[in-house]
Amino acid sequence: MPSDRKAIWGDEPKPLMPYSPAIKAGGWVFFAGQLASDFKDGLAPEAGGDGRNPNVDNQLELQSRFVMQNLKKTADAAGIDLGADIVRIYQWFTSPFPTMDEFAEGNTWPRISITPYLNTRNEFIFEPRPASTGMGIRATGLLVKDTILEVDMIGVDPAVVPGPSKGTAVPEGTPSPLAGYSPAIERGDWVFLAGEIPVDWVGDWGRPEYYGTPSGVALKARTNPNFWYDSDVESQTDFVLEKQAAIAEAAGTSLDRAVKATVYLGHPSEFEAMDKVWRRWFPQNPPARVVIPYMGLGGRGSRIEISFKLLSGTSDLSIETIEAPGVPPGLGHEPQAVKAGKFLFFSTVAPFDHRGSLEDSTKRHPNFPFYGQPPKLEMRYMLEKAAKICEAAGTSLDQICRRQAFHDDFTHFAQSIEEWAAHFDGDKPASTTLEIGGPLLVPGSHVLLDLIGYCPD
Repeated sequence: MPSDRKAIWGDEPKPLMPYSPAIKAGGWVFFAGQLASDFKDGLAPEAGGDGRNPNVDNQLELQSRFVMQNLKKTADAAGIDLGADIVRIYQWFTSPFPTMDEFAEGNTWPRISITPYLNTRNEFIFEPRPASTGMGIRATGLLVKDTILEVDMIGVDPAVVPGPSKGTAVPEGTPSPLAGYSPAIERGDWVFLAGEIPVDWVGDWGRPEYYGTPSGVALKARTNPNFWYDSDVESQTDFVLEKQAAIAEAAGTSLDRAVKATVYLGHPSEFEAMDKVWRRWFPQNPPARVVIPYMGLGGRGSRIEISFKLLSGTSDLSIETIEAPGVPPGLGHEPQAVKAGKFLFFSTVAPFDHRGSLEDSTKRHPNFPFYGQPPKLEMRYMLEKAAKICEAAGTSLDQICRRQAFHDDFTHFAQSIEEWAAHFDGDKPASTTLEIGGPLLVPGSHVLLDLIGYCPD
């Protein structure tokens, strides 16, 4: 089928992985994750790889500047303005915390400050700043040694989607974020909501009316620890969705026009509690949804962060739920995918069967424990499912524009990416690959994917 999907190559360092620095399609530009690497020696000399011994803040500032400079090169090559045409930004910061034991206990606090990054980012990206997500990931979570930051983005081509972007002020009664991003950005038919966590951005700091252990979680989102009622994750999910509903309304739209949600959890065991609330908020036709565990969240005591992509209140684009025959239903209350306009938004792509358990064909036979390559088999199975979903939406696998891949352990990366690349003969999708630990949502699996595809006319 004819398609305007194409790879963007600028003067940025050329990646070692089989992916494109950016993919441009349908007026959107999908950026691959950028690290502070020259892809020759590892950490780039100007980002601290020349042997200097910077303090922690300076290290983050150096890497942030290198990353933003290269993202600008990619944006320039795509014909868009990094300062004005980015609508969504994703940031990943390494930390040794929380530990896996802390995640299991409900502690998601990464114990880091990202102020040096924010100050540097704001030199390159102007107001209204894009809707944002910032996550802490494990210290070994990036593919290049000594890098501590990865950033990817979604931008729009002003020749196709005229600007400027419209930022939404925080509605009255809704806590205002501290990091200088817009709670919502509207551009053309689309509204992008920043990730929200269950905090009031004040917490217990200097607040005599807050008793007990200091926490950033808003009082309304807390449960009483002195009784055996209620659920922290349910209360926090409900509170975050209330915040997002208010922000969507202030932006002139509503959550029933959501096409894609991204949910970041502390631990896989919290999935069911989150999903229970999700069913109440979206009883019919829920948006596509990707759920990612082991995320370090930017508010002490937070257990969940949620972001959305929505159609604007004035858009005449339709929302179509995609269900491909023979493909297992989504995990929990989520469709396989949602199509809106020219884009196909996938729910969690993982190697599960109709029971939500690890697909048998991806496992090693217990009597032949040294045969087979499960990471490669998992990726093959996932892409076979994704191809069927694409076909049901009237497109094809080679029209995938963007992937985020989350591994339990990078020892499986080489097998996984080799299989991934074999399915794309032309321009490879923009890609961000992170190690988050395990076990994942599907016990025994090694990787999950977040995908966005393109549906050309």
